Amino acid sequence: MELHNLKPAAGSIKKGKRIARGQGSGHGGTSTRGHKGAKSRSGYKSKRNFEGGQMPLQMRLPKRGFKNPNRVEFVPLNLSRLQAISEKHNLTTIDMETLVASGIVRKNDRVKILGRGELKASLSINVHAISDAAKTAIEGAGGSVNLV
Repeated sequence: MELHNLKPAAGSIKKGKRIARGQGSGHGGTSTRGHKGAKSRSGYKSKRNFEGGQMPLQMRLPKRGFKNPNRVEFVPLNLSRLQAISEKHNLTTIDMETLVASGIVRKNDRVKILGRGELKASLSINVHAISDAAKTAIEGAGGSVNLV
């Protein structure tokens, strides 16, 4: 056996169908496309997700949910957390730079102070938003609030 003698096994190689090359080929006439209808025409292309006229899946399923693109997300910080932060880091002023530096929030986060807990320290606070209860508690403890 040598390279120039090699042949594929009998029956393993078939020629492709030559469609639309006359009646003698057995694939002339309608050229294996059947009779009439859109699928027999040249340039036919079915629509994406078309299910033969049955109601498509994306229309059968219920609609759910809504994501408001204008919603502003805040990172909540309670008064008890502010008290713990001021004691741990020995702070009298809490602003975005100190919160980012201590790893509590990220640089682009918006922070809102909420009123749960108790605040004993007198703090100066600069954040994006604050609840009324938190504001009265901070000012009652001798602190001040500035909104950024």
